[in-house]
Amino acid sequence: MLEELQFGFPLLSVLIFLPFVGALLLWPQKDPDLLKKSALGIAVLEFILAALLLWRFIPDSAAMQFSERHEWIPPLGISYHLAVDGISILFVGLTAFLTVLIVLYSWDAVSENLKTYFMSILVLETMIMGIFVSIDLILFFVFWELMLIPSYFLIKMWGVGEEREYAALKYVLYTLLGSVFMLVGFALLSLNYHNVTNSYSFDFLELLTVPVPVGEQILIFWFIFMGLAFKAPIFPFHTWLPDVLVQGPIGMSVVLAGVKLGTYGFLRFSFPLLPEASTNETVVVILMVLGLSAIVYGAIIAIVQADFRRLLVYSSISHLGFVVIGLFALNFQGIQGSLLQMINLGFTTAGLFFIAGFLYDRTGNTLVDQAGGIAAKMPLFATFFLIIGMASIGLPGTNGFIGEFLILLGAFQAHWIYGAVAVLGVIFSAAYFLWYYERAIFGPLGEKVPQVLQDLTQRETIIAMSLCVMIFWIGLYPSPFLRMINGSVQAVVDRLERGSVASIEFDQRLAMDSPNTRLLVKE
Repeated sequence: MLEELQFGFPLLSVLIFLPFVGALLLWPQKDPDLLKKSALGIAVLEFILAALLLWRFIPDSAAMQFSERHEWIPPLGISYHLAVDGISILFVGLTAFLTVLIVLYSWDAVSENLKTYFMSILVLETMIMGIFVSIDLILFFVFWELMLIPSYFLIKMWGVGEEREYAALKYVLYTLLGSVFMLVGFALLSLNYHNVTNSYSFDFLELLTVPVPVGEQILIFWFIFMGLAFKAPIFPFHTWLPDVLVQGPIGMSVVLAGVKLGTYGFLRFSFPLLPEASTNETVVVILMVLGLSAIVYGAIIAIVQADFRRLLVYSSISHLGFVVIGLFALNFQGIQGSLLQMINLGFTTAGLFFIAGFLYDRTGNTLVDQAGGIAAKMPLFATFFLIIGMASIGLPGTNGFIGEFLILLGAFQAHWIYGAVAVLGVIFSAAYFLWYYERAIFGPLGEKVPQVLQDLTQRETIIAMSLCVMIFWIGLYPSPFLRMINGSVQAVVDRLERGSVASIEFDQRLAMDSPNTRLLVKE
């Protein structure tokens, strides 16, 4: 029997456009305190709505839920189609959660052009939300590109480095270059659909019903790969990342390091629409080599960094390598671990960038040779730094352990060499974090460390505690999170195993999709 469940209003559209409308409401305000409170109120309201979405989401299901669909450009088969499933649902909550923390952090850390800054943050949230809930490929692409506008101004205007303008331009140009290739891949998918049905469509669910010849799949896979690889970024397409994360503001670094848009795209589009290409032996070997190279390269470069922000840049590259090898292990445990680890990095890597921001606000830098002995002056800071850092290196009991364990399990199932090389990354990550922590936090007081250092403020403590709650929740009781993603992960694995040619009737669980409703088959 079918049961229809709905909120009575288009929740996903509200989640997309609430921050944008909130940004417009900030425009006439002039009082700084009112600006801060208004921005925080909008971000909190968005988080409450995201929590409501998570609460009403039906776990252990691959169904597209809370769907909204309206015609947009009918002759080209482009529609305003929104929905969430197990692949995207946790990203919606993570985006809203991190935005609240970014607003809290910026309360005291940002003083210039405050109105424009908070407007840019809220507009950026709108674009990221749109990316995660879009089911139409062109709609997804529109949000994907529009994200560059607030990102550019955030990096250029509120960056902390002398080369922030160069970093902002480099980020935009690199991402645009990859996006051109991705748009070609999307167009080829629609043309293939037209060859079979004599009509155009960019709707994900409709494209699933039409098989793509294997040769065309591989070509389309690499086109889409370019867009995703630059955005992720996947090694060796990462060269923009050090400039942006070091030169840009902490808020932007939190978004780029904590919200994994590129690797999300593989699960959302590449694997289901191009299963034969995704499982092609040559493709898999190339991606595995890139992932393993990122793990080892990022970790080794991180060890020799004297600047904590640069250390986090290469740590992020290394951790993304784990996500890539989990995805292209092409088994349930690997994909499950990769999806969970993408969420985990939103609490650990993003959390460490907040820590770097706390340190920078007090000392003016994050260089290890200008630190030392901070634990004696800032014990609360040192404690949270250790907890989030240990989660980043996968300490049992933290969220990082759950994600890395599942990824390694999937990698060993794919081939023991993949797992063996990946383990080196675990060892190296412990080395670079503990070595920096010991030098910067303990030992003799650095000569350039201010004599008076204030420990974490109330707002900073709320940020750190919120991150730690999520770290231990997922680390000690991951079941609710795994249940949310398992249905969709299994559907992707089934699709990869069957291929598109044998799956024209692909998984009726994904086809259970109607406007403004979500459908669930009940016993």
